Amino acid sequence: MYRCEIVSNKSVEDDIKEALEQYIPGILYTTIPLAYGRGGDDYKLGTSTWPETNFVLVTYVEDKDLPMVKAVIKGTKEKFNREGIKLFVVKAEEL
Repeated sequence: MYRCEIVSNKSVEDDIKEALEQYIPGILYTTIPLAYGRGGDDYKLGTSTWPETNFVLVTYVEDKDLPMVKAVIKGTKEKFNREGIKLFVVKAEEL
């Protein structure tokens, strides 16, 4: 099992969720709808100076589903190549 954490521009949230649900039927996830921070060379602070924001999606997937999560994020990055989209993956164990 893997923990997948996606941090992305709020503007592509629906695209990511829809693709995950389409390609991994029954996927379960939690979203943190509003995340502020700095990535690379810009800020996402929800202010008048830095108006954009991010969201965070966390899901735990079985080993067999990890390649599809990676493919969904890769495809979304290709489609929206100017948006910040990051995927972080760590091995997880349910206790």
